[in-house]
Amino acid sequence: MKKGKIAVQLMTVKSKVAEIGVYETFKKLSELGYGAVEVSQIPMTPENVAEIKRASDYFNIEIAALSAPIEAKPGTTNENLTDHFEKIVNDCKTLNSKYLRIGMIPVHILGDKGKIMEFIDKLETFTNRLEEEGIHYYYHNHHIEFQKYDGEYLLDIIKNNTTKLGFEIDVHWVARAGVEPVSYMKQYAGRLGLLHLKDYKVGEIDFSAITDRASYVQNVHNNIKFAELGEGNLDIKAIVDAGLEYGSEYFIIEQDDTYGRDPFESLDISAKHLRKLGYGDWF
Repeated sequence: MKKGKIAVQLMTVKSKVAEIGVYETFKKLSELGYGAVEVSQIPMTPENVAEIKRASDYFNIEIAALSAPIEAKPGTTNENLTDHFEKIVNDCKTLNSKYLRIGMIPVHILGDKGKIMEFIDKLETFTNRLEEEGIHYYYHNHHIEFQKYDGEYLLDIIKNNTTKLGFEIDVHWVARAGVEPVSYMKQYAGRLGLLHLKDYKVGEIDFSAITDRASYVQNVHNNIKFAELGEGNLDIKAIVDAGLEYGSEYFIIEQDDTYGRDPFESLDISAKHLRKLGYGDWF
């Protein structure tokens, strides 16, 4: 029977990487039953790449994907494909990762469709260059890609103006944009090798903190939270089953904020929910 592979987005445990190091972080993920990770927001220094390789080999944890933008953020020298193409390709090959993903569109070009189309051209160019190296480039969405330009979602504009670019649909952000994830994912069938899983929760309201209009807005209107799988409102089983049907290979658990909860505990909650739904052999 066809099945996917459950993975962890390392951004979720970046504080642990900083605290206990790559190797011990992988050890703990292995103890929780995880057999794959996606690497993001972890500095890809030679030392870290070597540690990721060592830990991956020892604990038999696959590297589902690495991360790299096309260009550095304005005012920074962050690793990027324009300036560090060969290094990034070598990292992918060293870590046996066939997927590379970009976290989001540069925010400083939002609102300017001309600059957005230029960015999409660059996506197409680097996707083709990476394909020549056996690496598939993927775009990860937030809710901002559901802003409409001439009546069309930005994410659909990116899809419709590229050919080989893949899409790492993040179901929480789709829901936050007011779009139903399962029906939307169908449009991306065949280009959906990576899927981001996190739940969408309406948080508890601290009424004692509401003292004026501003605090009301903060505590009531802005009360959407990231949540462990099964702790929110999304139909996780329907999402996972649709992802498998539409070609997803890795189902990657990411939680941008655990709100003070230890991230390993958070990942354990999500893992238990997926096992309860019948995906235990996907770990």
